[in-house]
Formats: sequence, C-alpha cells, structure tokens
Amino acid sequence: MICVNAVLAFAARVQIVDRFWPQNNRRANQYFGSYPGRTAQIVKKAWRQLARGEIIGLTKRLSLASVLALTGSMAFAQTVFVPEGSANSILMVNAVTGAMINRIEGLEAVHGLAGAPGVPVLVAGSYAEIDREDIADTASPEGVSADEHAGHHAATAKPMGPAGAGLSLLSILDAETGEILRRIEVPGAVHHTAVSPDGRFAVATHPSGDGISVIDLETFTMTAWIPTGSMPNYAVFGADSGTVYVSNAGNGTVSEVDLARGIVRRNLAVGLAPEHLVLDSESGTLYVADSDAGAVFELVLESGETRRSFQIGGEIHGMDLTDDRKKLIVAGRGEDKLAMIELAGNTVTTVPLAPEPYHLTIVPGTGRLFVSSRAEPKIWIVDASELTMIGEFAVKSEGHQMVTMN
Repeated sequence: MICVNAVLAFAARVQIVDRFWPQNNRRANQYFGSYPGRTAQIVKKAWRQLARGEIIGLTKRLSLASVLALTGSMAFAQTVFVPEGSANSILMVNAVTGAMINRIEGLEAVHGLAGAPGVPVLVAGSYAEIDREDIADTASPEGVSADEHAGHHAATAKPMGPAGAGLSLLSILDAETGEILRRIEVPGAVHHTAVSPDGRFAVATHPSGDGISVIDLETFTMTAWIPTGSMPNYAVFGADSGTVYVSNAGNGTVSEVDLARGIVRRNLAVGLAPEHLVLDSESGTLYVADSDAGAVFELVLESGETRRSFQIGGEIHGMDLTDDRKKLIVAGRGEDKLAMIELAGNTVTTVPLAPEPYHLTIVPGTGRLFVSSRAEPKIWIVDASELTMIGEFAVKSEGHQMVTMN
C-alpha cells in the first residue's frame, strides 16, 4: 500500500512524461538516467498504467526503495527560479534556504517566467525586442545544429501578430537543469507568460500588440495570435488547459480566451488597470490586482461578476494564495508593505516591508514566501502565516515573475 501511495504522487506527471518520453529521450533520461534502465522502463510503464487506473501488481514490479527515491526527489528538491530582468539571467535557488544552485545566462531582459507542476519545461519571455539580423547571432541551444537554428529563425512569408510588430524571443528551459532547449520568435516584447496545467500550451502577453501569442510545447512553435484588449499584462490558465484569462491593463477588462477556437469568449469588466491575476480553480474565483486603484477584486468566473473588493492602498503588484487557499498575500509596492487578506472574513492586515516589494510567490509546502524588491537587488524570505522575516539573499538585478518547481 505504501508503494502504491508513493506512485500516486506521480499522478500530476503522468500525461506530461508520457508525452515527452517518446519525443525526446534525452530529456526523459534526465529524469530517470540515474536509475537502472530496467527500473526506468518499469516506471514509465507504471505511469501509463496509472493513467488507465491499472495499479494492481505494481508493487511486484518496482521496488519500494526505487519508488520512494523517485518520489522523494520530486517532493523535497524544490527550486525557485528568479528572473533577474536587466541582468539577462535567471537565478536558481534552494526553495528553503535561498542558496544558489545555478544561474542561467543569455536571457535578455527576462521578465515573464512560467511553469506548471509536473511539466518538464519553463517558458521565459523577454521584455526587449531584437532585430532579425541579430537573432542569427544568438547562441544555438544545446542539441540544435547551426543549420537548424538558422532555419528555425528564417523569415516567414506570413508572420503572425500585428502588422509591423517587432520581434522578441521566448526561451524554453529544462525545468530541472535550466538548460535552454529552444528559442521561439514571437511578435513584440513579452510581459508575462503562463503554462497550461497539462503542459500542452504556453501563452505570452504582448502589451504593445494588444494580444497574446500561443505556443505549442510539443513542437516548440508559435501556433496562434489572439487579440485580447489594450495592454495585456498577466495570464493564468483555467482549470482546463483550453481556457486562459488575460488582464488588459489599458481598458479595465479580463479576457476569457478559448485556445482551441482562438477567440475571446467574453470580456469581464473589472477595476481600472487590472494586472496580476491569481486563480482559485476549486472555487472558480479569480483575484485581480488593480495597480492604479490599490485594490484586489474577487471575480466569480461563472457569472463574471465582482463579488467584493479589498482595499490595500498605494500601488500594488504581485500576489499569491497560501497553500490552504484561505489567505491572499499582496505586495504593496507603493507604500512599502505586505498585505494579508483573510478571505473567510473581510479583513486586511499589513506589515511594513521596504523598499518596494514587487513580485512574490508562495513556496508550496514550506510555509514560506519569496518577495522581490523593485528598488534593491534582493529577495526576502518571509513566513507566509505571520509575514515575519526569515532571511534574504542577493540577486543581480530586480526579481520578476518567480516560479517554484520540484
């Protein structure tokens, strides 16, 4: 029974690994290369069986030690990826201590970064545009030949996106090692990115183009351009991977996008300048940070109506839900503070934090919160229940859209 429970911990990865294994053995081997070949084969087949509900007899084919070793590495080896913006790099740190693990270089003006539990890649967006002539000079990702690299970035007859849009590069990263696997051209600077729960798609917001680009993570190609609204800022996927919500800071709306049809199903009016978003998929609630109004709006997705709002005060920026989904923590950049919203009631508690708390992310299962400063090159480690300081560590520049991965 212990063995079965351990394998069930892999459930979030079943579809992802099954998809990536036959298409890229090199990346699959990064997950299982340290285990005997027969063990890796058994685990792969076990995941497929698990997807079909066939777990009987699994304990006879995979040793308890192997299962627990694999499960333990996923459960406890958490890494936080911190985009370092103008430093053109992403810092990888231990999720508990903040100790440096690695630094990924060569990512110009990296701002947006996204991943999803069990998905073996991250998607990083650049807030800088690049000339086509300069693209050929960018380093080819490891495993991609010079000819393949040049061909991938050759001019196309009918580029997707607004007429006259510039170019920037999305980078696909290995979520374990940080290796740059592929670079993809997209129309214009990228603000934020999002990855679907099943790892099938990614989207990037383009404020200057008033739309989003859609990336197929199986083929590593841009497959669609979808206009949303004025100055799209942030994006989060819904409970299903075919729906994504996009905040449009320029016209006070959130767009509900149908990726399969490539259309906006509806635009929901909320606030004045909606930016960061947090989805509680279990309750069907979307939390929307209005930077200009200094308030968070609670949007009921079924009806499209705003249930209530929470006044934070001053300019606000990043936010995230605690593990139990009972509290929402918000970075109050304008007034140098963190705010904790008790969602069961209607209370907002603030504590000072200076200077300029910016992006933040909950580190699942640790009770900790990482918060970047817009004014100084550092990350604070904060107790998520009390909002008390635990520690801090240095970064090369301002920290942007952080991601925690196992």
